[in-house]
Amino acid sequence: MAENQDLFDTIVMADDRFHGEGYREGYEEGSSLGMMEGRQYGTLQGAKIGSEIGCYQGFASAWRCLLHSCVTEKDSKKMKVLESLIGMIQKFPYDDPTYAQLHEDLDRIRGKFKQLCSLLNVQPDFKINAEGSGLSF
Repeated sequence: MAENQDLFDTIVMADDRFHGEGYREGYEEGSSLGMMEGRQYGTLQGAKIGSEIGCYQGFASAWRCLLHSCVTEKDSKKMKVLESLIGMIQKFPYDDPTYAQLHEDLDRIRGKFKQLCSLLNVQPDFKINAEGSGLSF
């Protein structure tokens, strides 16, 4: 009789056992897929931020060369803002994805860029799309 009861318990408890095994397998597979998806998303977002910062850096370097040749009293404020932008870009933590102030620093760089564009009387149009990124005027 004890063997029959053990066989009966095995049949009755099979649902619980299979449910637990299915949950564990699903959790492991979901964790693995989540890590891969997270890496892909992080790479894409990092590339967008890098492209944006690179455009700002190229813009600032070009204007530094243009303004350096004709520094007047009027251009000194432009040069000061330009040097501030370049300094912020150089201090940006490219290699630390865990940096807590990343978005705040990026917002400050964007603000400084807009300020510089206003002083230079330039209307930039920064776009990121499937073909690439670009800064047009």
